[in-house]
Amino acid sequence: MTNPGLIIRVAAKGEGQTLDGRYVALAAPGDVLEADGTLTPGPDHAAPSCRHFPACGGCQLQHLSEAALAAYVSGRVEGAARGQGLDPGELAPAHLSPPATRRRATLHAQAIGKRIVLGFREAGSHKIVDLKECPVLAPALAALVGPLRHLLEARGERSLAVDIALTLADQGPTVDFAGLKMEGLAQTEALLDFARDNGVARLTLDQGDGPETVWEPDPVTVTLGGVPVGLPPGAFLQATRDGEEALVAAARGWLADAPTVADLFSGLGTFAFALAGPGTKVLAVEAARDAHMACQAAARAHGRPVHALHRDLFRNPLQKAELDRFAAVLLDPPRAGAREQVAALATSIVPRVVYVSCNPASWAKDAATLIEGGYRLAGLVPVGQFRWSTHVELASLFVRP
Repeated sequence: MTNPGLIIRVAAKGEGQTLDGRYVALAAPGDVLEADGTLTPGPDHAAPSCRHFPACGGCQLQHLSEAALAAYVSGRVEGAARGQGLDPGELAPAHLSPPATRRRATLHAQAIGKRIVLGFREAGSHKIVDLKECPVLAPALAALVGPLRHLLEARGERSLAVDIALTLADQGPTVDFAGLKMEGLAQTEALLDFARDNGVARLTLDQGDGPETVWEPDPVTVTLGGVPVGLPPGAFLQATRDGEEALVAAARGWLADAPTVADLFSGLGTFAFALAGPGTKVLAVEAARDAHMACQAAARAHGRPVHALHRDLFRNPLQKAELDRFAAVLLDPPRAGAREQVAALATSIVPRVVYVSCNPASWAKDAATLIEGGYRLAGLVPVGQFRWSTHVELASLFVRP
């Protein structure tokens, strides 16, 4: 008889679920919840890679083996589809970004007495875990943690509370401070010394009126589809280059022969520049003006067949007559999905639709709308670029029969 305490899967929020329906924190498939409440580890229960796990809210799944982590990522995507009554078909193997590849992250810093705690917040709490190591961050970003702490401690402020967004650009790391007040020449010089001594590509300061650049020796770019694109502060970027490449590879494989593609919610042009080339023209549609302008400038400077259009697709989605001009549509909306745009797509005759998503739940709702409109789900690739996290992404292909 099978033990009712056997952990059979990991649920969406990261808890293990027993055969009899109980949920257990930090449990892996194959573990056993004993009658006395203790957990007996199974073959897929791994030793955590970081001393801060499980307190740090940056990771929830370091206790899973590589195979169990891949199964979790695939299971999230398959479960979301089945939850909307959809047949996911045969999923491609889950792609997992390796450790030490995260190229963007937001850290928090706070003064506690004379010292600074700096790191990610604990799960469900405002308490900051004082980061001593991080196996997910790219080394160039992880190397900034100590110098950042030293910089802030030298200010001697007892009420300091700052958010620090780190991004790895072509020229090196960018550092965006929010909530850091600058008073006097000494503080300004200390900030500039920090940037110079640590190879920072750009440093911005938001004191309540938006980010102001205080250090940028050379224009900051990020290479997308072989094209260096200007990187505005706060612009969206896939979490890892590895994960971006997996999503782009899926889109290229599905749309390689499409002569015209509409890239909706295009951002800086992650997919637009990857798809555009001999035989393929791309319309890149984006609402964020900074991202739109960066995409437009890069396309013009490098002669790529990408036409950038500034348009809010939530308030003003492309309609059937506009969509029907394209051989394919790619969309990569925010976490909430793209209900209005997908409703219009469902009425179109576009032969192929590639939907990239960072939220399997909202994707599944939109997928159901496309299928009700006559599309068929023909491809599904789960991607776990937020390693050891419950955040899951995917690329999917819908075709008109």
